[in-house]
Amino acid sequence: MKRRLHSRRGWLGNTISYVYLTVLAIFAVFPLLWIILSSVKEKGELTQNPTAILPQSVTWENFRIVFEQLNFGTNIKNSIIIAGSTTLIAIVISSLGAYGVVRFFPRFGKLMTRVLITTYMFPPILLAVPYAIIMGRIGMMNNRAGLVIVYLSISVPYALWLLVGFIHTVPLEIEEAARVDGANKLQVFYKVVLPITAPGIVAVAIYTFINVWNEFLYSLIMINSSSKMTIAVALRSLTGQEVLDWGVMMAASTIVVLPSVIFFMLIQKRIAGGLAQGAVKS
Repeated sequence: MKRRLHSRRGWLGNTISYVYLTVLAIFAVFPLLWIILSSVKEKGELTQNPTAILPQSVTWENFRIVFEQLNFGTNIKNSIIIAGSTTLIAIVISSLGAYGVVRFFPRFGKLMTRVLITTYMFPPILLAVPYAIIMGRIGMMNNRAGLVIVYLSISVPYALWLLVGFIHTVPLEIEEAARVDGANKLQVFYKVVLPITAPGIVAVAIYTFINVWNEFLYSLIMINSSSKMTIAVALRSLTGQEVLDWGVMMAASTIVVLPSVIFFMLIQKRIAGGLAQGAVKS
């Protein structure tokens, strides 16, 4: 009798949990779904009944305007170059730095990582003016390389702090065995440490890439040429037109958001596993 009562309570609890999570998922997905469906609606349909969810007829005209007339392909290329370069350089610097902190300067490194992470206490707008002044004096304004440098100064401290936790999970005995076999410090790092911490490195790389891809403030301040503009700023520039075409806006928003969402869904297990692994001894 007790087993039946316990199983009924467990079944009821699971059902309530699934229903609750389903409702939350619907609320979370609805804005993205509405943007995607609105992007394939005709102009007249959007103005006459903007709250309708399903389109009466599907059209790709909005996407054609985005790519052919607004030249969003160039903005996408700029974002890929900037986000990809920032991610690659940040991972190389932070992984080497995290390994050095854990293995060569453990006491000083722990204090240094705490100091580095305090940089995230400052709001981005507070650092925008100093960044603009410095980059202007060294001639890096309206330059994609200058924007990459700014993003690196923001991304590297957090990436290093995360990777320190992953490096802690690598057993020291494995590195010592590799040293006995004749491997130098760089070979130990490249052939032993990196393969073990690969899930964490992938998680940090994806986190860095998505943050840079979606960043708006520094790109708006430092880039004033439309040929070098990132996709986030290009999307914001659409609202400055005299007559705002909501269909084009929805299509551009879909182009900005959907790749990140799909990419994140494909690798979310690796991100969750990597962050959990790094949190063990961080």
